[in-house]
Amino acid sequence: MNPIRILIADDHALMREGLRLLLAAQADMVVIGEAGDGVEAVDLTRRLRPEVLLLDVALPRMNGLEALKLVRDAVPETRVLILSSHEKEVYTHEALRLGASGYVVKGAPGRELLAAIRAVRDGRIYLSGQIQQQVIEGYLSGHEEKPARGSFDELSEREQQVFRLVVAGNSTAEIADLLCISSKTVDKHRASIARKIGIDNPVKMVQYAIRIGLIDPRLWEE
Repeated sequence: MNPIRILIADDHALMREGLRLLLAAQADMVVIGEAGDGVEAVDLTRRLRPEVLLLDVALPRMNGLEALKLVRDAVPETRVLILSSHEKEVYTHEALRLGASGYVVKGAPGRELLAAIRAVRDGRIYLSGQIQQQVIEGYLSGHEEKPARGSFDELSEREQQVFRLVVAGNSTAEIADLLCISSKTVDKHRASIARKIGIDNPVKMVQYAIRIGLIDPRLWEE
């Protein structure tokens, strides 16, 4: 398998150097570029099309959340992993709402960042432990702006299977293998699920599953 192509966006040169050394030691990862501000991050993502963008929130010229929105619009195939010292709920919820595939705090150990990169590359969502707790508590307390439309019961049996596998953290390819169907068919089921319940973001699917009692939030936190 080809190594994961990664772009680093952080305004601190020392942080970028440390990340580059950590990632260079991994046989399945390669750093293809570095950006020191939000504008450069968007430009390099458009030109280099990395598989994973490591993006800080506090960037000069254009903050990370603004850059995230532009990246998701311009290069939707790039998975954006937020790597930030900000742990406040306002940042995490906005990043997830804008389409980030994961959020890791800078105080996390290197092995957690590596696990997060591999997870988001495979189409899964990765959240640091304290961020998971914020997402769960925020949703259970009614934080969400809009309730999900429709009902889980409106999904077909196959759609419910796909939904549960997405919530469990499986990628499209893994779901296809588990259900013995093609990845294209999985995508069609996910599109149908999104139409019926009004959710197409895996993080929001997890929140929805917690709300309707499909999964125990304590198990997801672990």
